[in-house]
Amino acid sequence: MWNRLSSLIRKEFIQIIRDPRTLGMTFIMPVAMMFLLGYAATNDVRNIALVVLDQDQTSASRRLIDAYRVADYFSIAQPVASEDEMRGLIDNNTARAGLIIPPGYGRALAGGGSAKVAFVLDGSDPTVASTALSAAQFIGQSLSTQVNLDRLQARGQTVMTQQPIDIRTQVWFNPGLVNSYYMVPAMIGIILQYLTTMLTATSIVRERERGTIEQLIVTPLRSWELVVGKLTPYVLIAFLNTIEVLTIGVLLFHVPINGSLLLLLALTSLFLVTTLGIGLFISSIANTQQEAMLTTMFTLLPSIFLSGFFFPLAAMPGWLQVLSYLIPLRYFLIMARGIVLKGVGMSALWPEVVTLSIFALVVMGAAVSRFRKSLD
Repeated sequence: MWNRLSSLIRKEFIQIIRDPRTLGMTFIMPVAMMFLLGYAATNDVRNIALVVLDQDQTSASRRLIDAYRVADYFSIAQPVASEDEMRGLIDNNTARAGLIIPPGYGRALAGGGSAKVAFVLDGSDPTVASTALSAAQFIGQSLSTQVNLDRLQARGQTVMTQQPIDIRTQVWFNPGLVNSYYMVPAMIGIILQYLTTMLTATSIVRERERGTIEQLIVTPLRSWELVVGKLTPYVLIAFLNTIEVLTIGVLLFHVPINGSLLLLLALTSLFLVTTLGIGLFISSIANTQQEAMLTTMFTLLPSIFLSGFFFPLAAMPGWLQVLSYLIPLRYFLIMARGIVLKGVGMSALWPEVVTLSIFALVVMGAAVSRFRKSLD
């Protein structure tokens, strides 16, 4: 019995060793998961981009700005000249919050009164918005307490008066900080990437395993016709999945679609070019369906953790934030959430559209070139 069992075990080890790609993937994937979970899986948000509209331009207003600057939670992105400019920067994700100091702020404090300050937040990401909301109120209260102590010391009093600084917060796009509003648009990207990449990669590898790919090669079909013919069904399936997710999101989770649905579908097609290209490239290097599925999962893991799907990019280490620029899903999530939650158009999304277009051309070009060579 032991001889038979040992022979079978030896045979299995030999088969595993003869498939070095799959073997390597089984050892690389745990390391990748540990790095991603250890560094990216955090909601400890810091350095939230803050723009300032200082309409007072006094030493008191500069003291308030400095209070936010020295705090670890905010990073002053740039000053702005108007509320419209502030909104534009928040729309295109250059900033996630805005501080508005009205005229007369310094005069009100100097006269012993109370001054109101507006603090607006981008609520499209509830995790970042919640942190920014709590931090904004805490910093305002701390400075307000300090101003009150200065007044008491100057007047020789011991009883505090009203709070001199009143921080009025306002959350844009998602006032209730409902998490489903943030997640449903992102689910479109995750589902599209997983399904299109997996289906494309495994379907072509399956034909190669069964020997039917040779039958297609000997037909009058050209290489590009074969590629288009194989990918078209998955494009249609992907669009149906997009409509399905949006319908469920609106009906069950009451997610508001504030932007253009046609623009969302158009940009979805751009993202599909990238995901289909990834699937096509995997199919050209994988020898078995198991290898194709493992490779697909390996490409999906960084997309989940480094795209801003689950965890805020602002909470990640700087080197991971730089690495996230190589993840196509990052750009699609910005576009999908911008259209659905913010109602923005191409004027705010053009940097992401240009970048994703470059990704699509490079990935699909490399995949088609590699696929043709594998057919030859």
